[in-house]
Amino acid sequence: MTSQVVVLGSGYAGAGAVKSFEEANDDAAELTWISEHDYHLVLHESHRVIRDTSVASKITIPVDEIKSPETTFRQGRVAGLDVDDRVVHLEDGETVDYDYLLIALGSRTAFYGIEGLEAYSHTLKGLDDAREIHDDVAAAATDATQSEPAQVVVGGAGLSGIQSAGELAAYRDEHRALIDVTLVEGLDSVLPGQDPELQGALRQRLEDADVDIMCGEFVSRVDEDTIFIGGGEDDEPTELDYDVFIWTGGITGQDELDDAGVDKDDRSNRVYADRDFRTSDDRVFAIGDTALVEQGPEEFAPPTAQAAWQAADVAGENLVRAAKGQSLRTWTYDDKGTLVSVGEKAVAHGVDPLPIDTFGGVGATTLKKFVAARWIADVSSVGRAIDAWSDM
Repeated sequence: MTSQVVVLGSGYAGAGAVKSFEEANDDAAELTWISEHDYHLVLHESHRVIRDTSVASKITIPVDEIKSPETTFRQGRVAGLDVDDRVVHLEDGETVDYDYLLIALGSRTAFYGIEGLEAYSHTLKGLDDAREIHDDVAAAATDATQSEPAQVVVGGAGLSGIQSAGELAAYRDEHRALIDVTLVEGLDSVLPGQDPELQGALRQRLEDADVDIMCGEFVSRVDEDTIFIGGGEDDEPTELDYDVFIWTGGITGQDELDDAGVDKDDRSNRVYADRDFRTSDDRVFAIGDTALVEQGPEEFAPPTAQAAWQAADVAGENLVRAAKGQSLRTWTYDDKGTLVSVGEKAVAHGVDPLPIDTFGGVGATTLKKFVAARWIADVSSVGRAIDAWSDM
């Protein structure tokens, strides 16, 4: 009997694993691909939609352009997993049986129990989020005056936060909008934990774009009008008024995995996976932001698009190998460098084999466009990649 393989999610990890599975499969298994959306979103370019909503069509790829006719696609939201009976439960009440399962459901935004944060902030995890931010920023700008410009605040100065702040500044400049953009980071620098030269280059470009940067104090509370930063027993918090607040401060696992029956990190709800992507259940694999993929003692692959692309290539093949009863390949993350956009500009760092550690200008901007275009070409077509080039 042919093995039934199911892939959950249409992000980088899910879409990439489907492509890899199809390339490796020789009728050893049948594949069902399940996703809430019938398209793949080039998520690391979703911040572009904040500035221009027409970009959405350039960075969404219908699943029918990605999968082969032999792969069955089911559109639906996953409600839960039963690993004992090997069943995926969908929100509409339908179920899908599997022999081998790959969880690639991505992540949701973490709010860390901060009072009011979830209720009053936007997140940036999909197209609808980006469109809502665009609309709210446009509305705030309409009501603004020279003496009282709209206050747009981005919480979290990681990749998503920096790129969102850059797009907001570009929107302001293009529309001559009366907007102040502020980037707030609890740690002591933008892009925390990264190379100081890269941090400095990004800070300079943000400042050149007239983005105010506040580092070194965490958001402690949010209400309808004010973000409270820092404070404690003896100190009053800094109060930051806002019209639009975007929170990009971290990730956590999906609610659908709460009772999944595989080992997870208690704090983040992300699934533990070995270097071959197997979880504590030999029939269940996990990759991408969903997973904490082991890379060494207490070390895990980063939750980045780059890591998901790399992992998907091996994970798809491993699903075929598992169906055949063959040994599985292991995967080690290979950091190929960092590319970050700030509006129309970009910064590149540690790009192998280039001899310069950190650089900007036309070279960095072109390289960032190329990486996004190459992904689109890999999962869809060169024509679609060319069409998207100017908007990335």
